[in-house]
Amino acid sequence: MAEIATIARPYAEALFKAAGSDAAAASAWLDELAAVASNEQLRQFADNPKTSAEQVYSVVTGVLKSALPVMGQNFLRTVIDNGRLAAMSEIADQFRALKNAQLGASDAVVYSAFDIDAAALADLGQVLEKRFGRKLNLQVRLQPELIGGVRVVVGDEVLDTSVKARLEQMKVALTA
Repeated sequence: MAEIATIARPYAEALFKAAGSDAAAASAWLDELAAVASNEQLRQFADNPKTSAEQVYSVVTGVLKSALPVMGQNFLRTVIDNGRLAAMSEIADQFRALKNAQLGASDAVVYSAFDIDAAALADLGQVLEKRFGRKLNLQVRLQPELIGGVRVVVGDEVLDTSVKARLEQMKVALTA
């Protein structure tokens, strides 16, 4: 959605500028805020004209697992006061992109049919960093339908070495 991205950009840029060298810590609490703000019931509550901004703030901070720093509290109040709670996940995404650009890194999602232990993930991370030519922040998500192997998504690039993908390639080759 271009509109949400356009709305979120100034918030992400302002927070990134204000966080400065503390961007990693800000990213942690911002991701937690985005997870809470993605709740549909909370957004309906926030959109209700009878609900005050202070009530929404109290509910959001009450649900958080950890206490927000002063910067986080001020940021949350600004977002709520401007009625932009629905854009919180996009703000977090754009903030993460700014942080990654500063560090010369990218987020990568590794889809695997099975759990990957820490040693194997570290080895895979080194191979993928060499393949993609940049530092990667790996996240692992289980996807049993892959049967075996992994599928890696880095931005708009996909590296699919899963058994499912190979079977699909064989199917296409046999039916052609």
